[in-house]
Amino acid sequence: MSVTPRGRRPLLAAGLAALATPLAAPALAQPRWQPDRPIRWIVAYAPGGGSDMLARLVGAELSRGLGQPVLVENRPGAGATLGADAAAKAPPDGLTVFSGDSGSMMNNIALFRRLPYDPVKDFRGIGLFADFPLVVAVPANSRFRTIADYIAAAKADPGGVACGTPGVGSPHHMAVERFQREAAIKLNLIPYRGGAPGVNDLLAGTLDSMMVDVASAGGPLRGGQVRALATTMTERWRTLTEVPTLREAGLPEYRAPVWMGLVVPAATPEPAVRRLGEELARVMADPAIRNRMVEIGVEPLTSTPTEFDALMARDRAYWVPLIRELGITLEG
Repeated sequence: MSVTPRGRRPLLAAGLAALATPLAAPALAQPRWQPDRPIRWIVAYAPGGGSDMLARLVGAELSRGLGQPVLVENRPGAGATLGADAAAKAPPDGLTVFSGDSGSMMNNIALFRRLPYDPVKDFRGIGLFADFPLVVAVPANSRFRTIADYIAAAKADPGGVACGTPGVGSPHHMAVERFQREAAIKLNLIPYRGGAPGVNDLLAGTLDSMMVDVASAGGPLRGGQVRALATTMTERWRTLTEVPTLREAGLPEYRAPVWMGLVVPAATPEPAVRRLGEELARVMADPAIRNRMVEIGVEPLTSTPTEFDALMARDRAYWVPLIRELGITLEG
């Protein structure tokens, strides 16, 4: 419908009147946060491991979007407390990020009487990026053909079935503890110094079973030297589609989080948190990055900062009391 000159006059008059009235200057849009120096990504584990590989993979793509190099700094030791403490005490300027996982951000609250950092107060989440699938693995010639066989044997002979873990207090150890509780079984837990020695014993047939992560045991699993009886994930792992979950094995509430996400010091300004979260989400939407993570043996994850903080709070509410109830500690 056309507008006649007659119809335009009231609008024109109103516009002129508005111009004659003093108006407050519009608020300037807040500038987008832009790092002016390289980003330091602290990893609380040694070079060459799964956590280190993920940081370098994701960090290389983050640097493209942020316009600054992302430099991985490995700070292993003391149950991931050395790296977490260094990140917690870094300047809250958005230029230091940390691979916060279910160990450093959750389990350590109960595993240590005195932590040099506070996982709740010292950090805020940027976003999740990975979940490490765990499996109950047995030697290729094991007498246990199914997870049902395994559970039945453990019930018939409490403590008679050995199960290795990469160490006391590891996420794998916590996964076994919840497995025992929900399946009403008692296993003979054998902590190793890392995952490799336990996998070697599986290969030799001298260890009944072990809770392993796909990232570190992928080769023997793919080659058939060890067999997976069940996974800890809520759905079947995409590269082990024939292996049931523990939920399918009759433990409908079972969940053993081995997540990893990006966190920053709690006082980091909101613009930096928002920008880092946006760039991480962009990276995690890249099919090439996601495919490479699956090849490594981890499940790609995404979340907003708020969703990540909520996940950490929910998991702490379950796991911290459970670890304390079980009396598990990493201190003498």
